[in-house]
Amino acid sequence: MMRAGGLLKLGVLVSVLFVAVFLAFELLESNMNFNLGKVFTRYAPPDAVPTRPLRHKCGLSKSCPEDHFAFKITSGAASVVGPKMCFQDNVIMSGVKNNIGRGINIALLNGKTGELTKTDSFDMWTGDVNLLIKFLKDIEDGSIVMMATFDDPATKMNDEARNLIADLGSSSISILGFRDNWVFVGGKGIKTKSPFEQHIKNNAETNKYEGWPEVLEMEGCIPIKHD
Repeated sequence: MMRAGGLLKLGVLVSVLFVAVFLAFELLESNMNFNLGKVFTRYAPPDAVPTRPLRHKCGLSKSCPEDHFAFKITSGAASVVGPKMCFQDNVIMSGVKNNIGRGINIALLNGKTGELTKTDSFDMWTGDVNLLIKFLKDIEDGSIVMMATFDDPATKMNDEARNLIADLGSSSISILGFRDNWVFVGGKGIKTKSPFEQHIKNNAETNKYEGWPEVLEMEGCIPIKHD
């Protein structure tokens, strides 16, 4: 009986020892694999290491050619959220910058250097359209002109102001109406109509917000002006 009991204890001891050795080897192998994985990742070729998605200026869907300026422009949302303009990865007008207002928001930039030269907003609900007209007449040749609406852009608008904006390359300014949304990028001295323009009518049947249409967002690449 004693001999049988001793053999049983010995068998149990051997089994425990075997399991302990097995677990130790498993743990060692796991650590080695982890460390080797770190080493291989560190010295792997660049194309084998996961990289973050490439971000383009102003968050554009694709990068602009080397001789172009990148921009993104968003209209206001109802009378709550103001418009936003980004140019060459710099936000130049927004609610955060506190340089926007009800009506038509305008940013002027140098067409050669991309330097921001002026920003302003013009209240077209209760404001004076003559202030907008003077601003438009004073724009220097070669300037890039970015415009975005907020709330109501048209109640005080008259034909003279519309014609001056049309001269900057706009095709839709003639039909811009009460609480329409509109974004536009043109230029002083442009010879053709600008391809950068979006317009959506205020329509009770299709408005996204009560009394206002949906937000417009437009992005693009503007050729740098050369002499």
